[in-house]
Amino acid sequence: MSTTTLQPTTTPLREIISLEDQTAVVTGSAMGIGRAIAERLHEAGANVVIADPDKLRSQVVEHMCAKRADSAISTATDVSNENSVHQMIEQTMMQFGGIDILVNNAGIFPAAPMLQMDSSLFKRVIDVNLTGLFLCTQAAAKRMVENNCPGKIINITSIDAIHPSMVGLAHYDASKHGAWGFTESVALELAEYGIRVNAIAPGGIQTPGASISNPETLNEFQQKIPMGRMGQPDEIALAALFLASDMSSYITGSQLVADGGRLLR
Repeated sequence: MSTTTLQPTTTPLREIISLEDQTAVVTGSAMGIGRAIAERLHEAGANVVIADPDKLRSQVVEHMCAKRADSAISTATDVSNENSVHQMIEQTMMQFGGIDILVNNAGIFPAAPMLQMDSSLFKRVIDVNLTGLFLCTQAAAKRMVENNCPGKIINITSIDAIHPSMVGLAHYDASKHGAWGFTESVALELAEYGIRVNAIAPGGIQTPGASISNPETLNEFQQKIPMGRMGQPDEIALAALFLASDMSSYITGSQLVADGGRLLR
């Protein structure tokens, strides 16, 4: 009696998750969520551009290149400055020859009640969190289209793009609502080029830049999280890896909420 050997009909998981021979630009990646994302994408095989004005970016690059030579570079990028963004893109192209993944993570959230907020603070938050998102996305997407690259763009929004988390973040919430709307529109526009555009909406994450420093405020915030704890940067990084890899090959225009259930209450 003859036997038939069944051939696999799907791509092996190790190939689906691999980012080998791809280049990822991660803004705001010298520390916190951005660094965790950059490290996971690098672990999956990608070359990584650490785009951040903070000098800690050089340490991240040194750490990555110690694992895989010439696999990472840094740029002192101010995402709110168009010339700075174009320099970031040009440096990426010169070093790695293309851009496959863009993670728009750079963002600021200086808390201030709306009645006490001056217009310069409001504008600064919008410039970094929303205008910077546009500048980086446009610059990277143009290169993806020119190179016929089915790229991936991942925007880090916030649960505040869906529901306000606390008083004092009206400017931040406005920027994140805008970031989510921008994500949907750009996903629709770039789909014909094979470019997928998605967002991740983190809840409370323990990072050096977290605004929740008062123990009482932290405890009150955590009590509203069904999972009973703050999230870790790597938990957002794993979500980014999912969206950057072929595990999410049929997903675009979506926002993945990672908040420990915070929006359930």
